[in-house]
Amino acid sequence: MTNFSELNISESTLKSLEKMGFESATPIQEGTIPLALEGHDIIGQAQTGTGKTVAFGVPLIEKIDPKDPNIQALVIAPTRELAIQCAEEFNKIGYGKRSRILSVYGGQDISRQIRALKNKPQIIVGTPGRILDHIKRRTLKLENVHTLVLDEADEMLNMGFIEDINSILENVPSERQTLLFSATMPPAIRKIADTFMTEPESVKIKAKELTVDNIDQYFVKAQEREKFDILARLLNVQQPELAIIFGRTKRRVDELSQALGIRGYNAEGIHGDLSQAKRLSVLRQFKENKIEVLVATDVAARGLDISGVTHVYNFDIPQDPESYVHRIGRTGRAGRSGKAITFVTPREMGYLRIVEETTKKRMTPLEPPTADEALVGQRKVAVEQLQELVAKNNASGYREMAEELLANNSAVDLVAAALKSLTNEPDDSPIKISEERPLPMRHGKGGGSRGGRGGGGGGSRGGRSGDSRGGRGGERRSSGGGRSGDSRRSGGGERGGERREGSRSSESRRPSGERREGGRSSESRRRPSGERRRRSTED
Repeated sequence: MTNFSELNISESTLKSLEKMGFESATPIQEGTIPLALEGHDIIGQAQTGTGKTVAFGVPLIEKIDPKDPNIQALVIAPTRELAIQCAEEFNKIGYGKRSRILSVYGGQDISRQIRALKNKPQIIVGTPGRILDHIKRRTLKLENVHTLVLDEADEMLNMGFIEDINSILENVPSERQTLLFSATMPPAIRKIADTFMTEPESVKIKAKELTVDNIDQYFVKAQEREKFDILARLLNVQQPELAIIFGRTKRRVDELSQALGIRGYNAEGIHGDLSQAKRLSVLRQFKENKIEVLVATDVAARGLDISGVTHVYNFDIPQDPESYVHRIGRTGRAGRSGKAITFVTPREMGYLRIVEETTKKRMTPLEPPTADEALVGQRKVAVEQLQELVAKNNASGYREMAEELLANNSAVDLVAAALKSLTNEPDDSPIKISEERPLPMRHGKGGGSRGGRGGGGGGSRGGRSGDSRGGRGGERRSSGGGRSGDSRRSGGGERGGERREGSRSSESRRPSGERREGGRSSESRRRPSGERRRRSTED
């Protein structure tokens, strides 16, 4: 691997990278940084978790003139979380140059952002709707921008931002450097490259560098009604240090986090309907290990880079392999190992095969632990806790009371009572988890579902099958529209929490058969991907 010192980077930036704990460049960084420093436009194709932020952050910081008070660089990201994280990373990379960085995104008071813009930031990181809002208000002046970055361009396309991006690009000087990063390259993204980039260089990470070999992948086959109890037992047996549980809908996240709290787990949920302050608070507590279990929707967790996540649980299997890779990539980071456990109903086994074909790795079937095995796991934890307390040797103030207790009770009985009090025994408190419809049955490649795994996926509705077209209904994207912007929020349109985050929002596809307001089904005629418009939770 190449050291950053070999990439012609300034001393101040090298010191910042060293302070951040980076020594060697990842493949995307090694391929991007030298070309970007030479001034080339770049198309970078790489998944999240490969070091993209540093790949474009280093050359961006290197080009900033700290004496120039104008906005010199613009970075567009699909979600507020990713915009915030990019800004934080830039602050660390640019610490030595004292670059001024500002993030702007929906959900935050726009007047506060307008005041911050008067402090002459040099780098703006933002979401498309809010950036466009500032452009229209004339509070964001981009005539001096020399570097433009589009991060996770395919995700912005999926979220319906393509027209906003085109509008933003028209307001940035044509004489500029453009860096575009995307996990995939659909036609609409290539059209952006052809229209707005000049002889771009391509940096593509080979598939073998995107594998998830350091993540042990398992699946649990279970009926919908069984999933929560199995999840609780797995948490008791596996004892994750930090875990993320992915749910398909906002309602699912709310109900899961509440149910886990009732059963005694330290869990919180995040999704697009929570206030930005609440989401940031939950993420901060999770990073600080004050919350052990984070329950999240795909979009709310997009771009999260939290070290120490040991387990990822897919309570609902995602509809597309890319989302699966993104989810499990929250663990096994920085060379560490991780575990990913996916719950799948018998009708959804076809999706499991497609995910395996994408990751080129078979998932291991996992037999759910019994209630007794879960209790054994909790008792082991209690023993470890008691041993840790003894090892700390800070109970001197309790020795007199301990001697009195020992005078009237056996030592074995006292230790047993202490262990029982520390053990989180199975809790049968009633919980409410609404059943979600299974994904539409789907064939894998070659038209057949998995044999020998309990029935597989069956046939798609109406006889349609195959990976490329997807299950009817479940794979179709909503063609509903409306431009994104500060004034339009996502939460109000949900019926009783049953809509998935991103139905006319920033998460993609709804379950099969679920109808949009106004009676139009999600199985409506597909429109070209570049023309689809959906309202985003970022505002």
